[in-house]
Amino acid sequence: MAAEPGARGVVRHVVTDADTAASLRSGTVAVLGSPKVVALCEEASVLALEGLLPAGHTSVGMRVQLDHLQPTAVGIEVLVESVLEKVEGRRLTFHVNVNDPRGLVATGRVTRVIVETERFLERSR
Repeated sequence: MAAEPGARGVVRHVVTDADTAASLRSGTVAVLGSPKVVALCEEASVLALEGLLPAGHTSVGMRVQLDHLQPTAVGIEVLVESVLEKVEGRRLTFHVNVNDPRGLVATGRVTRVIVETERFLERSR
C-alpha cells in the first residue's frame, strides 16, 4: 500500500485540565491550548498513514501551519480530522480541522516527511 491523497485520520478528545494553555505554559487561561491542538492534529495525521507506509519507515513532522480560531473549555469534546491532500515524493501535506460542538476551533496544514526509521534514529545520536 502507499500513501495517497484522500487518506483520513480522525481523533476525538475531551479537553482536560492538562490540555489548557495555563497547564501547557502557552498562556494563562484554562481553555484548550494551542500546543495541544497541534499535537492532536499531528496525531490525526499519523493515524491517516496507518498501514500505508513501507515496512521500516515512519513519518516525522516537518511543518505545522495552524489558525486557532476560538476557545474550547475543559470538558468539551473536540473532533480532529486530517486528510492527506498532497504527496510530493517523501513529503506529505495534510489539511486539518478541529471542531467542537460550537463549530470550527482550528484549521490548517500539517506537513510530514517519510523516513527510514533506523537511519533517522541514527542521525539523532
